[in-house]
Amino acid sequence: MHQEIIKKLKPELDNVIIFLDREIAKIRGARASTALVEDITIDYHGEKLPLKKVASISLSGPRVIAIHPWDKSVLLSIERTILGSDLGINPVLKGDFIEVPLPPPSEEFRKELLRFLSEKLEMARQSIRHWREEAWRQIQEGFRQGKVREDDKFRAKDELQKLMDEYNEKIEERGESKKKEIME
Repeated sequence: MHQEIIKKLKPELDNVIIFLDREIAKIRGARASTALVEDITIDYHGEKLPLKKVASISLSGPRVIAIHPWDKSVLLSIERTILGSDLGINPVLKGDFIEVPLPPPSEEFRKELLRFLSEKLEMARQSIRHWREEAWRQIQEGFRQGKVREDDKFRAKDELQKLMDEYNEKIEERGESKKKEIME
């Protein structure tokens, strides 16, 4: 029974890592990334849509994002939304598309990005701990009901800790990689 519980736990932990990867991609580093702007919500004819649904987003250089809306009537809406975002970037209207040059981040801005990254990493760690506690609760309940033997209970605890260490290491690796990118 404890193997089933741990087997069901792995996809949940994988989802935590997938979510963390998406959140980390949105944090600005030294290089441009389309993930920085693709989920910004744009007012598209009275409907709120992510930018990636109304425009083609690409990189036109290591520090420049190009946004080509399919409907040119939303150019000004996109520009205003990006200006009003907390990304600290200034879009430039270039006829029928928008360029978003990313200046090198200041030391103060880098510290803010590192703080934000730290919060995202801690959220992932908390989520991992939540799933560990849930699995451990199920194992203990199985023990109380006589479905899990005592030696299996302790074996499960060891397996659970090994799994947690593995996923915490994944979180740390991603954090270190992003820290290097921010500090470039």
